[in-house]
Amino acid sequence: MRAEHDEPGAAGRPAEPEPQRGPEPERTPGQPERTPGQAERAPEQGQGQGARAGAAKSRRFPSVTEGTVRPEGSGRAVPGAVSTPARQWPMLSVLAATAAGLLTTATGHPRVGCLMIGIALIAAAALRRFLPSVGMLAVRSRFTDMITYGLLGVAITLLALVMEPNPTLDIPFLESAVRFTVR
Repeated sequence: MRAEHDEPGAAGRPAEPEPQRGPEPERTPGQPERTPGQAERAPEQGQGQGARAGAAKSRRFPSVTEGTVRPEGSGRAVPGAVSTPARQWPMLSVLAATAAGLLTTATGHPRVGCLMIGIALIAAAALRRFLPSVGMLAVRSRFTDMITYGLLGVAITLLALVMEPNPTLDIPFLESAVRFTVR
């Protein structure tokens, strides 16, 4: 049994000599400080000075932005020579139809307004499916956008059709489900 205060070489194997370190290279102001382990690994792996300089470069985003970058969807619908509203016509048309539906709902016609919103979302799903580039209407992958816009559009449209009073669409089990849960 070996005591904790014994040296590594006392257990029957010779003690390894401590590697000798050369002078630390001087740092430039933008270069991060290197730990002793980093300085030792590079020569052991046979890497030269150029490889060590590349390892010092950070993969993090800079904390201060040095330029401006165009938004993700800004040039996807139409080439960059056209103005921004013309490039974003798919998104603007869906927003205009939704705003018209909200305005119609606010003026006292909720069924028509909700139908307009539902149809606008179904149209967004169709635009996302059939147009190769739709600008900022593309939020996630094509499949996810189509499913999200389509399901929300169908749900809002169905809710507008079964809205009281005088529902346009009569679903038999819906009344008994509402009676069971509410009344």
